[in-house]
Amino acid sequence: MPRATVLIADDSMFMRNLIKDLLSRHGYQIIAEAPNGFDAVHLYKTKHPDIVILDLIMPKMNGLDALEQIMQIDPDAKVVMCSSMGQKYLTIKALKIGAKDFIVKPYIAELVRSLDKLFS
Repeated sequence: MPRATVLIADDSMFMRNLIKDLLSRHGYQIIAEAPNGFDAVHLYKTKHPDIVILDLIMPKMNGLDALEQIMQIDPDAKVVMCSSMGQKYLTIKALKIGAKDFIVKPYIAELVRSLDKLFS
């Protein structure tokens, strides 16, 4: 049985695959992938993942806007931001909106540790 189900939202297919491989090796089940924030919100509504991994800079809808919409749908959503944009104000804004953590790329190995904390 998987540790948790995951939705990965990142406009880079390479990054989605990297995160998917990493999390799959650690017992997480990837149930959906989105190339933009708009699709991430839609997939959250339809797939109900345990965790959302959300990039910050994406087309159609950025990660902060997607995070806000997901938190409106489900105030208890477990969303981890994973972005190369690690400016302090973006991290603070994401955490205020409701993100559980903010991982700065390329340090995605920290992602597993972050998710493990959410489910321990």
